[in-house]
Amino acid sequence: MSHLFDPLTLRGVTLRNRIGVSPMCQYSAQDGIANDWHLVHLGARAIGGAGLIIVEATGVEARGRITPQCLGLWNDEQIEPLARVTRFLREHGATPAIQLAHAGRKASTASPWKGGTPISPDQGGWTDIVGPGAQAYNEGMPTPRTLSTDEVRSIAAAFGSAARRALAAGFDIVEIHAAHGYLLHSFLSPLSNQRTDEYGGSFENRCRVLLETTRAIRANWPDSKPLFTRISATDWVDGGWTIDDSIALAKLLKSEGVDLIDCSSGGNIPKAPVPVGPGYQVPLAERVRIGADIATAAVGMITQAQHADEIVRNGRADVVLLGRESLRDPQWPLRAARALGHADAAPGPLQYHRAV
Repeated sequence: MSHLFDPLTLRGVTLRNRIGVSPMCQYSAQDGIANDWHLVHLGARAIGGAGLIIVEATGVEARGRITPQCLGLWNDEQIEPLARVTRFLREHGATPAIQLAHAGRKASTASPWKGGTPISPDQGGWTDIVGPGAQAYNEGMPTPRTLSTDEVRSIAAAFGSAARRALAAGFDIVEIHAAHGYLLHSFLSPLSNQRTDEYGGSFENRCRVLLETTRAIRANWPDSKPLFTRISATDWVDGGWTIDDSIALAKLLKSEGVDLIDCSSGGNIPKAPVPVGPGYQVPLAERVRIGADIATAAVGMITQAQHADEIVRNGRADVVLLGRESLRDPQWPLRAARALGHADAAPGPLQYHRAV
C-alpha cells in the first residue's frame, strides 16, 4: 500500500513523494518571460519539500495567454529564464513540470487584482480572441472568432513546438491544459463546441484536437519523460461534459502516450452549480483512475495531511496536488511529513535544520 511520502515512478522520472504544487498563474511575466518572482515563488516550494512542481499555464501562442502577464513558450527567448527555474527546483529535489496552455475565448483579460475583465489593445490586450465557435464565455466577454480547420491544426502544432522548448528548458514533465473552459476544454464540451466539421459534433470529433495536440507533443517529447493532461472531469451541468466522457477520453489519451490525468472540474460556463468542499473532486480522480486504468492526480481544497495521505493510501489517486494551500504554506510537505511520521522522507534543507 502506497502512502503520501512513497516515491512515484512514471516512465524514467521518479517523484520523491506524491505531493505536487498545482499550476497557479502568477500574472507576473513580461512578454511571456519568467523572472525573479517565478524563481523565488517556485523555488520556495521545492525547498518546502514538494515532490512535483508544475509551472503555471504557459501560452503556446501570444494570443493564447489569459493575461498579458502570463508566461509563454512560443519563442526561444523564453527558454533560458525557465531553465534557471528548473535548475533550482532540481537542485532542491523537486521534479520540474510545466503546463502548456491556450486560453482560447477566455484570453486577453486583466490580472485578477485589476478586475479580471477583458482588456483592449491600448491596455495591453489583443483582439484576436479565438475558439471553436462564435460563442462568448460570458456576458460582457468578447465573441471569439471561429478557428478554421487549418488554424486548429496549427495550434496543435504550436503545443508541439512549446514542448520542444520545455525540453530545452530542463523540464521533466509536460502537462496539457485541457480544463477550465480554456481552448482545448471548449472543444471537448458540447456546451461550447457547436461545430459541424471534423472538430465538432460527435464525441470522437470533439476529442480530435486534444488527441492531435497530444501527438504533436509526443513527437517533440522523449519517450523517457511523462506526459500529463489536466481535464475538467465534469462541467457540472446537464448536457455538458461528464465523468463518463472523461473516462472514455482518458482511455484514448493513455493510448496516445499520456501517463497521468490531472482531474479538476468546471470552468466552462459561469455560475455552474459546483459542490465545492474539502476533497470535492477526489471522487472524479478515483473514477477516472479505476475506469481508465491510468494514474491520476487529485486536486481541490485538500488541506490536511491525513486527508492527502488517505487519498493515496486508499488508491483514490496517485498524486495529491495543492493549490491555495501551497500558497498559504510553502512548507506544507515538511509539516505533513512530521505529522504522518515520515520526517526522514522530507528532512528539509540543511540551512533550515536549526528551525526543525
